[in-house]
Amino acid sequence: MKFIVKLFPEITIKSKPVRKRLVRQLRQNVQVVLLKETEGAKVQEFWDKLEVRLLPGYENDEAKVVDALQRIPGISNVLKVDSYELEGIDSRFDDIAQICADTYGEQIKGKTFVVRVKRAGEHSFASSELERYLGGALLRSCEPESVSLKQPDVTVKLEVRDDTLYTVSERYEGLGGFPIGTQEPVLSLISGGFDSTVSSYLTMKRGLKTHFCFFNLGGDAHEIGVKQVSLYLWEKYGRSHRVHFISVPFEGVVGEILKHVNHSHMGVVLKRMMVRAAQEIAKKMDVTALVTGESVAQVSSQTVTNLNVIDRVSETVILRPLITMDKLDIIRLSAKIGTEEFAKNMPEYCGVISDKPTTCAKLAKVEEEEGNFDFSVLDQAIEDAVVKKIDQVMHQQKNVVDVDVTTLPKVGDVVIDIRGPEEANKSPLTLTNNEVLHIPFYELMSETERLDKAKRYLLFCEKGTMSQLHASHLKGMDFDTAVFKLA
Repeated sequence: MKFIVKLFPEITIKSKPVRKRLVRQLRQNVQVVLLKETEGAKVQEFWDKLEVRLLPGYENDEAKVVDALQRIPGISNVLKVDSYELEGIDSRFDDIAQICADTYGEQIKGKTFVVRVKRAGEHSFASSELERYLGGALLRSCEPESVSLKQPDVTVKLEVRDDTLYTVSERYEGLGGFPIGTQEPVLSLISGGFDSTVSSYLTMKRGLKTHFCFFNLGGDAHEIGVKQVSLYLWEKYGRSHRVHFISVPFEGVVGEILKHVNHSHMGVVLKRMMVRAAQEIAKKMDVTALVTGESVAQVSSQTVTNLNVIDRVSETVILRPLITMDKLDIIRLSAKIGTEEFAKNMPEYCGVISDKPTTCAKLAKVEEEEGNFDFSVLDQAIEDAVVKKIDQVMHQQKNVVDVDVTTLPKVGDVVIDIRGPEEANKSPLTLTNNEVLHIPFYELMSETERLDKAKRYLLFCEKGTMSQLHASHLKGMDFDTAVFKLA
């Protein structure tokens, strides 16, 4: 089984040295990601494509391979190719026609079509001869509307290499963009909402190795939620490269602002403090750009005037992928990439609330307000920042209570499947003797009121990480909990 991985078109217009570097990085990224899915995938690099072969015995890994390829930046589309060994292929046009009818018959029925053949090797026929022969055969046997050379509904693509025929049986769309690692790394200021998750996705898609920086304004639940969505984004779209998650305790900074800054300027000053801190962290990590989810005029701090005042504290360039996007478009993209449910259920901890925030801050006035701020508090927050590798971000949470793990539920135990709906539907959890509730992890805390503390709850997820975390939190709320794992 073979897949042809087509390059994102912007890669193909680069100079030869740049193109070679981009393709080489893409191959490396594909190898790294696929190795986490299967040991049977082999990747080969060509000038205009990559080829991925699934070795015999690994056919059951096809779905995992396709899903992974669709989430790797730098790929335009993926073609599933079937191969047929036809000895003496020059005289076997009838056999080729039958293969084409079997493969493409339903696709071209009632539609216009064209046959396109690419050929390599020594043959007694030209590509155009085979195209005409197959076009006539498909017209007679598959009930298409007609042949259309210029604007067909379906293009029947074939490739002949020596005595082997290749047909394209499926096409899957890729992310596009550039391979991660071909551009400089960035630090994304992430709050877990719609904007910051989408902006982080867009930088990863564009080939930027994206680290995550979270400013905790006061709330463990918020930090846990942001870690979850950051881990999701990395696992889904950026697994080819290791990145870090940085948590900055900002409660003290918020307290200083509340005590010493005029309420109308609190929002702008808070953003300036975040940028100051992020810039210092970026310098330590040798990162030369920050990323935010700001969009012009979405909230008071995001007017052009206020953004200008905010940017004055930074020597580091600030990238804003969403700067002209409408909120509805951002939410739609969030749904497409899978962060909508995280964002909708993200706890809100806004420590600085202005009843009449300024939309036209003056730099002199803001600097005057900051004159009353004790900057040692900001320095301490930067010093206390916690840096973790993204794949370890859910380990050793604060205030996590140890919970038991069981593979054998007792009579009366209630199992809570905390996986997301899509994952649970793909592989439903069914038990004969125990009640199973499906409550996604991002809704669990809001659903605790309807849980009976007289019962024992076993939390279940695929890998056990999320169930361990949430079982610990429930136990801290005086629920009798444990983690359920399949035997």
